[in-house]
Amino acid sequence: MQGSSSLNGSLNLTQGHNCPFLLLFLIFFQGKPINRLSIYISTDEVNLGKNMGVKEVLAEKIAGEITLSPKPGETLRKWRTTFNIAQAELASYLGLAQSVISDYESGRRKSPGIHSVKKIVHAFLAIDEKKHGGTIIQQYQFMVKTQDGIIDIMEYPYAIPMETLIKEIQGRVVTSPSISLDRSVKGFTLIDGIETIKTLTATNYPNLYGWSTERALIFTKIQYGRSPMIAIRIHPVKPSLVVYHQPGGVDPLAVQLAERENMPLVITEMPLEDLRKKLISLGK
Repeated sequence: MQGSSSLNGSLNLTQGHNCPFLLLFLIFFQGKPINRLSIYISTDEVNLGKNMGVKEVLAEKIAGEITLSPKPGETLRKWRTTFNIAQAELASYLGLAQSVISDYESGRRKSPGIHSVKKIVHAFLAIDEKKHGGTIIQQYQFMVKTQDGIIDIMEYPYAIPMETLIKEIQGRVVTSPSISLDRSVKGFTLIDGIETIKTLTATNYPNLYGWSTERALIFTKIQYGRSPMIAIRIHPVKPSLVVYHQPGGVDPLAVQLAERENMPLVITEMPLEDLRKKLISLGK
């Protein structure tokens, strides 16, 4: 039915928070029990993931993020581009005109409802398996196993300007002003620097990045910040931003390495729990 005007079974979720989150996933998983539901990945959710495949956990996360987002169109676009799927390709798979997808993403059309979100998420996963052999899906294996040293990790429903995040956490940039802050951040990982450095390997390093490398890696319990920056320097995967929480000082080598990677390095002195709450609030 190429060219149809909307997805069948659509339910208006322009105000996504009016839809009970439990109802969404009872429908999405056809009655399977879900023990904990939230936008950020908690310890309980990681434990739940051990009893589910990565596809199921990822589908739950994407559906919840789109449905509860204050800007569902932008969140839909974020996930479509994460899976490297063109609007035309997604529309073709769903039997829609490309303009329907474009209208959803731009906000010209009311937000897709529960059943529509389910179809869209299934399309993301199916296209990835057919087109990429499931390589995008497998990047999220971290969701079904625990990573020592991660205090908190969250994906924002839409991109946050880097300067906004820095301002909200009362950050001070210590790298050169020539390094642009005109970038976006799509999530954060709050890291216990001591535990992470003790357990970090080339295999589990990517777990720090959650669903996107366009994120802030925030290290606490560090002295001078040399070790975290060296680890970032030698690995090909890089974050958008690195933040040191209440360091004893800042090693000049850490600053030099950040500048060599064209990556802002920021210091914040906020109390840890205040910092965590502020980071989470940016995604609400």
